[in-house]
Amino acid sequence: MLRKIANPARLLTFQRTMASTASTGPLVRTELDSQTGYATVILNRAPVNSLSLEFMAEIIKTVDELERSKIRGMILTSPSSKVFCAGLDVLEMVNPSEDRLRSVWRNLQDTWAKLYGTSFPTVALINGHAPAGGCLLALTCEYRIMCSNFSIGLNETQLGLAVPPWLQKTMRNTVGSREAEIACIKGTMFSSEEALKIGLVDELAADKGEAMHKACNYLDTFKNMSPYARSATKLLLRNKKIEDMKRAREDDIDRVVKNVMNSDFQAGLAAYLQSLKDRKK
Repeated sequence: MLRKIANPARLLTFQRTMASTASTGPLVRTELDSQTGYATVILNRAPVNSLSLEFMAEIIKTVDELERSKIRGMILTSPSSKVFCAGLDVLEMVNPSEDRLRSVWRNLQDTWAKLYGTSFPTVALINGHAPAGGCLLALTCEYRIMCSNFSIGLNETQLGLAVPPWLQKTMRNTVGSREAEIACIKGTMFSSEEALKIGLVDELAADKGEAMHKACNYLDTFKNMSPYARSATKLLLRNKKIEDMKRAREDDIDRVVKNVMNSDFQAGLAAYLQSLKDRKK
């Protein structure tokens, strides 16, 4: 259940009680503006919002609760000033048990499907870098506003993973077939300005405050529209892609398990993690 926190302002803040060993607070915080009906969902898994099994499960639960609350719109963002979401937690892929790995990827599929298929309008407020799974989260939203001087993209191939078909389709729907093909194969990370140019994001903002103002402006465009008509049209546009993913999900999971459990992938991952340790030194 969401817990109400007293607040003298018109923002009613809700927080989950679930804690994480990787975070000093709840994995996901939700602030509901009682006047507009807009919810701000704040990804809160320190330090970089990497997507662990438990974190993704919490995101899914949050969306389910917002659906029941009948909100008028959602803004997805991060408390960090540097990272929106760093993508899938690489530690989930270091010599994993097959069962755990299958659960992780299934939750990634479900996180995409849950956010992609919301009945309410959604905006990604990208106030930091958004590689791989971070780009995935942004792509699920209907509208994307990105702060300047950050990067975004599906760079899975740079880390030895194939971009799954359902995510490739989401990228194609956003930037077009040719741009998506090149970007996915190369694992391209786009600057904020480059992302705007190809249509990966819809607007840029100088800072989070400006981005929040623009996000609310987008949601305001639906104030006088029938929520039913808007929602029904969105789901007619998106539901087939969700169903296509679900029909092929086990093949997708099998492919990922084979990829990640491969000794060459594990060796490359070990080298990558060692490079991060050396960089810190």
